[in-house]
Amino acid sequence: MSEALKHAQAGDPNAQNQLGIHYSEGRGLPQNYLEAKDWFKKAADQGHAGAQVNLGTLYSLGQGAPYSDHMALFWFQKAAEQRNALAFAKLGMMYERGRGVPQSLVEAHMWYSLSAAYGEKRAVESRDTIATRMTRSQITESEERAKKWTPARP
Repeated sequence: MSEALKHAQAGDPNAQNQLGIHYSEGRGLPQNYLEAKDWFKKAADQGHAGAQVNLGTLYSLGQGAPYSDHMALFWFQKAAEQRNALAFAKLGMMYERGRGVPQSLVEAHMWYSLSAAYGEKRAVESRDTIATRMTRSQITESEERAKKWTPARP
């Protein structure tokens, strides 16, 4: 662990994210969500998509940070801009449940579809489950929006 800590302290975002994971899960270190948040934030600020998702997750659960759908959305959106499959799924969940955004099955289906297209297998089940509560025209709208989606930033 000392080697990972050395790299994290030197500013390596991959090492910072890994250290955050170890703290958040209590793997090889005492579980400490505050430490996890600090390491995820350092990596997230450097544009590390995985750390952005991890940080958003802490905010969405209120672990190591105040519960905040607003901050969770902020970090999930940052990671989604980098086409992170898990970020797409997290955004789908936020829209499905109306957490920090107006509830929208069309939006949720779109994000789950993008997540599935980028390899997140669990998103397929989520997408297909909410599709049972949607009209055919809503599904078509969602599919069209997913095809046209591009990151807001280059």
